[in-house]
Amino acid sequence: MKKDPSKGYVALLGWSLNAIEAAENFDRRYVVVAPDWAEEYCQKHDIPYVSWNFERLNDRSMEIAETLQEMGVNVAIPLFEETVEWAGAINSVLLDNPRLYGQALLLRDKALMKRRAQLGGIRVGIFEEAHDKGDVIRFLKRVNQTLLKLDGDPNDPIHLKAFDKAGCLGHRVIRTPDEVDTIPEEEFPVLMESHLDGWEFAVEAWIHDGKIRFLNISEYVTLGYSVFVPATPELEQYRPQITAQIEKLIKAFDIDFGFIHPEYFVTSDGEMYFGEVAYRPPGFKVFELLERAYGFNAYQGLILSFDPKTTEEEITTFFPKEVVDAKCHAGCFGVYPRRRVVSRLEMPEETEDHPYFESHELTPPLEETVTKRTAFGTHWGLVYFTGDDAHTMRDLLKHQEELDFYV
Repeated sequence: MKKDPSKGYVALLGWSLNAIEAAENFDRRYVVVAPDWAEEYCQKHDIPYVSWNFERLNDRSMEIAETLQEMGVNVAIPLFEETVEWAGAINSVLLDNPRLYGQALLLRDKALMKRRAQLGGIRVGIFEEAHDKGDVIRFLKRVNQTLLKLDGDPNDPIHLKAFDKAGCLGHRVIRTPDEVDTIPEEEFPVLMESHLDGWEFAVEAWIHDGKIRFLNISEYVTLGYSVFVPATPELEQYRPQITAQIEKLIKAFDIDFGFIHPEYFVTSDGEMYFGEVAYRPPGFKVFELLERAYGFNAYQGLILSFDPKTTEEEITTFFPKEVVDAKCHAGCFGVYPRRRVVSRLEMPEETEDHPYFESHELTPPLEETVTKRTAFGTHWGLVYFTGDDAHTMRDLLKHQEELDFYV
């Protein structure tokens, strides 16, 4: 597509073919910043490319910002958790705003992020950092003491999460002191949180000029397994409260532009608790689901919300109207083998025959023994569904958990 030189020139940090394709078919100039293994592919397909390995930020980190600045790039867009900090560091140079680096650090460290949210008057569960197993045992006991548990009552679980990894990576649920022994030393330090009983959901919000331009509520059917958009009317009824929460978040984290992906809980009495927030596209192909449901390209929306040269008119005409403009519900299910030994991929007939079934990206197993999942493991691939009814979609995604895709 013809590029408009009066619009912003963006750098995509990280490798995503869907993001590249979106940029290719959009009117902004772009460059992909990715590790050197991407070079050959970029040359072959005429993709503008700069090589950079996203190791820890170090004394060479300024180089990439200076390189992009010399090229005339206006803004860097993080596509993955590992590039959020880099985007903050680069944008503090490109946009001449040192605050952006500090903001990126807040959006990467789960403990700092919760403190910042708390200072902004946002409700969070009880949380603490743990440096060793002793800290975890003390926290487990203290939380259960606070909940007035009696001897013999089952403990309320606590959650352990890595400070700076994406969502489910390194997430463990601990119920007893014995389970603490299974945590490898190298996972410390970790963030510990009390368990919140409630309905967990995620939000995707595109922000430009400090204002929400499009807000999607993603409904998790089972965390780590399945999600669909737009949500059921039961969850959508919280939209005004959710919008108010996101506005609080924008204020607390001083977010002027870009995209956020926070997670929340609604408790049975309708209270909202903040879980965490990411400054990058969500996992589980939610951008692709949104495109299927609404017809707009969420990656192009990302470019618009990051680009300082985007006009008010441009951004307001780009996004559809939430919920009412959706043509269908789109969802996906992450498949985990249910057996310890598998030899082949076999799509369940009832899944393929369902009118909502659309496609899958499962591949035949490479090895026969299924590695035991520690914490929330990585699924083996996604199965996609689209249909008109939110409740049918929800029940269908739930039902997939009972089926064997690998036998």
